[in-house]
Amino acid sequence: MGLTALEVGRAKGREKLYRLFDGEGLFLEVTPKGTKRWRVKYYLHGRERRLSLGLYPQVSLALARERLKTVQGQVAAGIDPALARVAANNLATLEASETVEGVAREWYAKFSPAWAESHGSKILRRLETYIFPWLGKSPIRALQPLELLACLRRIEKQGTQETAKRTLQACGRILRYAVATGRSDRDFTRDLQGALAPVSKKRRATLLEPKAIGALLAAIDGYDGSLVTRSALKLAPLVFVRPGELRQAEWKEFDLEKPEWRIPAERMKMGELHIVPLSTQAVEILREIHKHTGKGRYVFPSMRTGTRPISENTVNAALRRLGYASDAMTGHGFRSTASTLLNEQGWHPDLIELQLAHAERDKVRGAYNKAQRLAERRKMLQAWADYLDGLKADGDKVVAIRRPA
Repeated sequence: MGLTALEVGRAKGREKLYRLFDGEGLFLEVTPKGTKRWRVKYYLHGRERRLSLGLYPQVSLALARERLKTVQGQVAAGIDPALARVAANNLATLEASETVEGVAREWYAKFSPAWAESHGSKILRRLETYIFPWLGKSPIRALQPLELLACLRRIEKQGTQETAKRTLQACGRILRYAVATGRSDRDFTRDLQGALAPVSKKRRATLLEPKAIGALLAAIDGYDGSLVTRSALKLAPLVFVRPGELRQAEWKEFDLEKPEWRIPAERMKMGELHIVPLSTQAVEILREIHKHTGKGRYVFPSMRTGTRPISENTVNAALRRLGYASDAMTGHGFRSTASTLLNEQGWHPDLIELQLAHAERDKVRGAYNKAQRLAERRKMLQAWADYLDGLKADGDKVVAIRRPA
């Protein structure tokens, strides 16, 4: 007589593993911890074999019996059910690797380790939001331009043309990877570029007038919020790194004796180590905040938990608190301020671009500059810090710095 659903449900773990038999080779195996697994015993070519049919309760008694019938049919046809399952799993894996989502995730896993974490997460989030729900299960070889365009149109309807453009760029890189690995015939994304609405370029809010910059620096010195936020605000104009690079700064990246800050490649947008020479003013700020956060991981930890850095909105919120609206100044604006004024004051564009960590089109030239121009960048950043001190003291009378002859 076979098992009942009630018997299966009431089966408990014992000191040793035991089995409850249903008949025709089907039995329930119960471990000492109470785990219940369906198994079937069958004979093929005169040899006894066993196969797992799944765990209870995910696989009920009725479903286990249905799976038993499948096994019996395969055995009757001379097919080994265990080998058939392996073949089916391999086929499913192969088919998944041929889909849009399968190829995209494979591409992401291969290349994302070289990107900044924030950059990689944005790309994956766009794919998961705008592409996978509609095209993820489609074979990538069969993907048509109009299908991808329909996804991009959905993004445009949200008024985010820049996101549509970035998503198209990511899809182009995925398709080129698919071509290179023999799973697609061509990258058609270039054909779609003219179908997207142009991206309206908005100038990042920044301050460029010396007197206004001096007033902002003085206001930052008087900021009455947390010490961590004030320190981040004070350091930002001296190093002009990207806001994400600043807020995620870790103490292990700093050598205040050299003095310099080495931001690892995985945190940089371009995926390369970035060196920031530190002015005496920057070192002073860091030594002061080190007294309060130096025992932790982050230079600027969150007030809620020291295991995470300040949020991406902290610096901008502090600027709003100081009276600077979002169209007047942002955390990213410190980069534009430094870039514009240093160029106006005669510093070599290569030095400025290197310090901003912008991409170098000429990779050889980029490597040469990174290796050989650190001393010049150190002079530039110290001169820039001295210049900002002068603006803060008397912004409308300070004499602009000049690149040394």
